[in-house]
Amino acid sequence: MENSNPRRDFLKAASAAYTTSLFTGNIRGANNRVRVSFIGMGRMGRSNLGIAMKQDNLEVASVCDVYKPHLEKAVEMTKGQAKGIRDFREILADKSIDVVCISTPDHWHAYMTVEACKAGKDVYVEKPICVTVDEGVKMVAAARKYKRVVQAGTMQRSGLHFQKAAQIVKSGEIGKITFVRTWNYANAKQAGIGNPADAQPPADLDWDLWLGPAPMRPFNANRFGVDPKAFSHFRWFWDYAGGMMTDWGVHLLDIVQMAFDEVMPLSITALGNRFWLTDNRDTPDTLAVTYEYPGFLATYENRNSNANSMFGRGYGILFHGTNGTLFVDRSMYQLVPEKGSSLTEVEEKSSNNANMAHWANFLDCIKTRKNPASDIENCQRSSTTCLLGNVALRSKLRVDWDSKRWTTVQSEARKFLSKEDRRPWRIVV
Repeated sequence: MENSNPRRDFLKAASAAYTTSLFTGNIRGANNRVRVSFIGMGRMGRSNLGIAMKQDNLEVASVCDVYKPHLEKAVEMTKGQAKGIRDFREILADKSIDVVCISTPDHWHAYMTVEACKAGKDVYVEKPICVTVDEGVKMVAAARKYKRVVQAGTMQRSGLHFQKAAQIVKSGEIGKITFVRTWNYANAKQAGIGNPADAQPPADLDWDLWLGPAPMRPFNANRFGVDPKAFSHFRWFWDYAGGMMTDWGVHLLDIVQMAFDEVMPLSITALGNRFWLTDNRDTPDTLAVTYEYPGFLATYENRNSNANSMFGRGYGILFHGTNGTLFVDRSMYQLVPEKGSSLTEVEEKSSNNANMAHWANFLDCIKTRKNPASDIENCQRSSTTCLLGNVALRSKLRVDWDSKRWTTVQSEARKFLSKEDRRPWRIVV
């Protein structure tokens, strides 16, 4: 008898459930404008809004946030044309909306994406797509069941130089690759984000709705995390995200897996701790994760106490082949031949705006109904890989991944693959 695979079974059921696409009725051709609503109007949400507003045939119907100052900034960006909404459920109930863009904290991504698909809307959802492996399975199932186009925010896939770098790997030009390194290095002040005491939430914030499916906690300025000089600090708390492993690791490992035809790791080990920062974050400030893939090892490293790095870059990807090494980040790729190799050193800078190209690709796929550059299933795989790094860290286990059954071999690790959502925010596909 074939082994049970929750991911496969979910997707089979989803595919069988619907045979026709569900449209809102507003997308009829190239001259029709797509009506988009934006949920989550912090720095990332406003960045997506600004990029989307530069696209052709797109109308910003509404913007949504539970924090009034963010909502007001977003409405102002549209010169008052978009409607400001506090509760995202109003957007999902609006049948005139074709598309939603979800740029909320990570713990909301799965619920909102599934509900948007059920409401017949296509979705642009920020990375990482989920905070547990189980959530990712449900998101893919919803996209397939309701025949939705779902683009994830791993926009590097739309960068032409990233595509060329991936093709160099695929071509075998740099030889047999047995080791890949990815990293984020920085030298932060030891105080980090500080240690604010729990307090009453601001009057212009709906804290209960901000928490949503996450556990009820007292308001803390760092958990909410709004910072005019940084992306929100919710990223450093397990209730809402997965630290640098999922926040940046997903961008880097996503390109690794794209270059190796969406391969998944076989085994994962991780060590990390808070060795430097003295703030109240949950996630480590120093982390080393090793992935064993079929035929090669890959590592993800993060530290906050020293910024010195290879190629003088604070982040990047290095593919080490027998003929040469390929470095790539958002600005360029560089091929460095091994001594005695017939390869020539090559350097090519980024030649397009990946964010603009990613949104253009998404809008085109809304019309054609093709899978987008960062289809939800591709980002599910990359997000799962990053989540497994955190599973290995938190379980203190070497984790072996069974991609056929979409679970860990070690039963002790499985409690980290899902979580209990606070009512009424249970995800139902």
